[in-house]
Amino acid sequence: MAATPAEVPAKKSLKQDRYEQPDFYALDDLLTEEHKLIRSSIREFVKKEISPYIEDWAQRAHFPYDIVRKFGEIGAFGPTIPQQYGGGGLDYISYGILMQEIERGDSGMRSTASVQGSLVMYPIYKFGSEAQRKKYLPKLASGEWLGCFGLTEPDHGSNPSGMVTNFKDMGDHYLLNGAKMWISNSPKADVAVVWAKNEAGRIHGLIVERGMPGFSTPETHGKWSLRASTTGELVFHDVKVPKENLLPGKNGLGAPMMCLDSARYGIAWGAIGAAMDCYDSARRYAAERIQFGKPIASFQLIQKKLAEMLTEITKAQLLNWRLGMLMNEGKATTPQISLAKRNNVHTALEIAREARQIHGGMGITGEYPIMRHMMNLESVVTYEGTHDIHLLILGNTITGIPAFV
Repeated sequence: MAATPAEVPAKKSLKQDRYEQPDFYALDDLLTEEHKLIRSSIREFVKKEISPYIEDWAQRAHFPYDIVRKFGEIGAFGPTIPQQYGGGGLDYISYGILMQEIERGDSGMRSTASVQGSLVMYPIYKFGSEAQRKKYLPKLASGEWLGCFGLTEPDHGSNPSGMVTNFKDMGDHYLLNGAKMWISNSPKADVAVVWAKNEAGRIHGLIVERGMPGFSTPETHGKWSLRASTTGELVFHDVKVPKENLLPGKNGLGAPMMCLDSARYGIAWGAIGAAMDCYDSARRYAAERIQFGKPIASFQLIQKKLAEMLTEITKAQLLNWRLGMLMNEGKATTPQISLAKRNNVHTALEIAREARQIHGGMGITGEYPIMRHMMNLESVVTYEGTHDIHLLILGNTITGIPAFV
């Protein structure tokens, strides 16, 4: 259950979310009125449903399952999926704005929404049959069901083509065996989109439902990062998967990679949401913190840090907007998305670290969001393609020579 005011320690009052978004280059002028309305709605949602409780959730490593239904109600799941399947029918700028605002609240919360939309609903819509779309998408869009995406394995992360999870054709069903690891949403998921090899070694997607005998989802404990998100494994021991649960539209490694492109795009926007929250907190703290008889904002080195933060945020905002336009036009390439994901998460991490220094010792406490964002971003810089793998994707594009095979 989601934390309520009664669950937060009585001696602490709920924090007021005073966030103000930096927009140094007047990027709002590039947004439509619909974009601004979507942003306003999701920002108010974050301020009401996430900001007052997130520090408590993170401290207790608590995933507020009620947030799933609330995300469904606000339209955070599958915003680019057509309305006939329960989605929002929105463009990719809208999707980016949603992810930015949610991750401004918390990366774990954005992970929950991002996985549902980009890694579960997207492949079912893009590669699924019409019957699969009608069965799964409306329930996922509304938050009635939670989904997860099974690609990474204990021994195969950056090299997903080496996966050993497999399925065999048993005549009237498939028999699935193997395991997946580091799976967001898995301990609570009703549905898993799982990538596995058939007997010929070809990768296919299958929809696996909770309750199928032999399917379990052990939870991962002891995380220092994404503590308000739920993470676990997917374990398959002779799981009988109905043949109608195979995604028929596309197979091969290119299919899950297309899903990851959609997710990485959302991360590029989301990470800058976290960066903007750190910057806004640091700017406000610097104006209020008095040392040597005056606000620390008056000192040159503090101003340097804030100026560099704002510069990098502005560059990333422009990068996201242009990438969003390319996504809308169907022209965005995998290397372009890799560049944005890599740059923006790295930028967000550097901003979080500088913001922590501005906050001094207070920066490591739950009184401010800085350390939580910093720890979260240490996961974001690794998942959906590590920082270095995205570098090599760009290197391959530049030189024509793949350095990771």
